[in-house]
Amino acid sequence: MASRNILITGGAGFIGSHVVRLFVNKYPDYNIINLDNLTYAGNLANLSDIENAPNYKFVKADIADLDEMRQIIRENKIDGVIHLAAESHVDRSIKDPFVFARTNVMGTLALLQAAKEYWDSLPDKYENKLFYHISTDEVYGALELTNPEGVPAPFTTKASSKDDMAYGTEFFVETTKYNPHSPYSASKASSDHFVRAYHDTYGMPTLVTNCSNNYGPYQFPEKLIPLFINNIRHRKPLPVYGKGENVRDWLFVEDHARAIDLIFHKGKVAETYNIGGFNEWKNIDLIKVVISTVDRLLGNPEGYSQDLITYVTDRPGHDMRYAIDSRKLQKELGWEPSLQFEEGIEKTVKWYLEHEDWLQNVTSGEYQKYYDSMYADR
Repeated sequence: MASRNILITGGAGFIGSHVVRLFVNKYPDYNIINLDNLTYAGNLANLSDIENAPNYKFVKADIADLDEMRQIIRENKIDGVIHLAAESHVDRSIKDPFVFARTNVMGTLALLQAAKEYWDSLPDKYENKLFYHISTDEVYGALELTNPEGVPAPFTTKASSKDDMAYGTEFFVETTKYNPHSPYSASKASSDHFVRAYHDTYGMPTLVTNCSNNYGPYQFPEKLIPLFINNIRHRKPLPVYGKGENVRDWLFVEDHARAIDLIFHKGKVAETYNIGGFNEWKNIDLIKVVISTVDRLLGNPEGYSQDLITYVTDRPGHDMRYAIDSRKLQKELGWEPSLQFEEGIEKTVKWYLEHEDWLQNVTSGEYQKYYDSMYADR
């Protein structure tokens, strides 16, 4: 009999697929149930290597459907939830905030309620149970860019403290006041509050983590790094918001998955942990590194694709700087990023260049037509 029955939501997406793969491979005595609604960013091809594993099961469902969440959690005897399913693209949230409110807020609420009802019905109730909610650094709002020049790249993901970071003196810590500026971040902030409220009101065991920007294999190519890799390969414009001066802290996705694993097993109930790479980059500097790496790996002359950079009107409410202070996680649980940024970018670019079939399938939307047909009558 399996020692745990873990529900991972959004497991066919970018970060979720890495978490599912890690848990399936690392914990053969766990039953891993991957719940995903297979919207545009969910792709089961992300998990083709473990789809036949004996401890893995996929369920297509909408997290906002309370009755369906009740049934799935009860039938699978779920004792742990790792909740990643979310609408996450800021531009899409600006165009249609209602979709984000439904999925990110009502979906989280439906999962919380379904888990609470099932665990309340058990003799041991909340013992050895956990609802772990993955959130974003964007809920904290924006930091000032007090040192616009920063320090010369590259920075190291082995930075020992926030003092090693480049672009300012303020950093997001676990107690930073929420101040979301986009419909996306507002919906995530709301879902975070519901998770904490279920602990404070009902005693439900919950955890929240807030992570910086992720990059790596299997990321949907509307996000900056895979989009630009694909555009460089096909000699398409590289749209840069404003002057490209916005700063983000970047973390390789497999390091995020390792952090989630550690926090799920060792984190303290009701705590918040920030996960970041101590790895700040201006967008324009990051883009130039991506261009240089892609050109080199494709055998193009140095600087060949620089002319593709195209400055476009800035995004409404575009936050200037995000910077995570993850020293609490480092100090309490011993986690730190494993890759230097240069290693991670090299690994990421190579993956996308070697998986053009995956990129073509995703950008064409053919996978969605297949799933729509497969699940049409279910």
